[in-house]
Amino acid sequence: MLFVGKRRVQVAEDLADLTTIDHEAECDPVEAEMTSAGVNHIWQTVEHLYRTGIHPALTLVVRRRGKIVIKRSLGCVSGNMAGHAGPIHVLEPDAPQCLFSASKAVTALLVFKLIEQGKLSLDDRVTDYLPEFGQGGKGHITMLDLMSHRAGVPFIPKEHRDPDLLRDYDRVVRLICEAPSVDNGKRVQSYHALTAGFLIGEIIRRVGDIELNEALHKWLAKPLGCDYLSYGIAAEHRDKVPLNVATGQPLLWPFNRYMERIVALPFEDAITASNEDAFMSSIVPAGNMYASADDLGRVFEMLLNGGVWEGQRVLSQASVAAATRPVSRTKIDRTIMLPMRYSPAFMMGEKPVGLYGPNCGQAFGHLGFLNLLGWADPQRDISATFLNTGKSMAITGVAKLYRVLTAINKECVPVVA
Repeated sequence: MLFVGKRRVQVAEDLADLTTIDHEAECDPVEAEMTSAGVNHIWQTVEHLYRTGIHPALTLVVRRRGKIVIKRSLGCVSGNMAGHAGPIHVLEPDAPQCLFSASKAVTALLVFKLIEQGKLSLDDRVTDYLPEFGQGGKGHITMLDLMSHRAGVPFIPKEHRDPDLLRDYDRVVRLICEAPSVDNGKRVQSYHALTAGFLIGEIIRRVGDIELNEALHKWLAKPLGCDYLSYGIAAEHRDKVPLNVATGQPLLWPFNRYMERIVALPFEDAITASNEDAFMSSIVPAGNMYASADDLGRVFEMLLNGGVWEGQRVLSQASVAAATRPVSRTKIDRTIMLPMRYSPAFMMGEKPVGLYGPNCGQAFGHLGFLNLLGWADPQRDISATFLNTGKSMAITGVAKLYRVLTAINKECVPVVA
């Protein structure tokens, strides 16, 4: 297998050799109030997406009514890209992958653990915990503003953008604190792709007197029984992580500038950096959490159950309610330039169409680097994670990804109004 023109996977007619199904985990669809035909329909849309050649590796885990109906992977960890002479290494459903910006949703939940401990409040000012943030007209910004993309510092200053910067945690925090507000303190909604995560992470460290990976393990990964959920990933697991790959046509102006503005690096430089050991060894609170699809699915299933996982309370009901409550109506986001609605932790769904498919007004979750998704939809009683490795803005890929979401929402019929 090779990329056609070095940018696209050459797809075999028979995908069986590249498909792995966790039959032990998947239930009889009837137990989840679904049908075998419905499950097959969903998976067929995943296969159609793979056949675009845009994604070298795909993993989907869907829970419905608390039971796993799909836990499958399609594609390769490595060996199916141009220039890779090594053997095909088929992806397994439990392989860890970088969550990119979906990391934000999980990091935000650590803040709610501190709220439960009485150590902070969303109404407090950021400067109550991070006094140096008050520079440049930002002293009035609250924790709620920071966690809902209204803090006025959506970008790392352009003159400091380079791959090495994200590995210097303390310097990033200092640069963001020193930066002036870009909206004159008006709390304009503007997606903070990386910046807010560093500030939130530093506040968790200071207020909780705990390092981020320790907090993540203690408060979420361990009680949920996750295999990997961590910032960065241990060296012994890196051979399991599928490569992220730029696919489709190279980005041209203005799309390349658009993506650079969001991810703080030129598009393909960001992808290259994500495959390097240095990135995997760093802590980027809003951008380099690693997890299997099932790990992230457990987080959303716990939230769907009001903070409880397998009979154990992980988050309080009050925390779940606050984390999933929108902070405002839908409005054009000044960074993404699309209509968005945020809660303090999540990107919210919409009607009649939204980020998680059609009629997903009750859904909450997060997007990661263009096309990776984790979400829950109380209306359908589902939690789902769709991990993928192809980084492309190709229209055909976007359209077929949306067909996957449409199929999930169609086959998982609403259980509540």
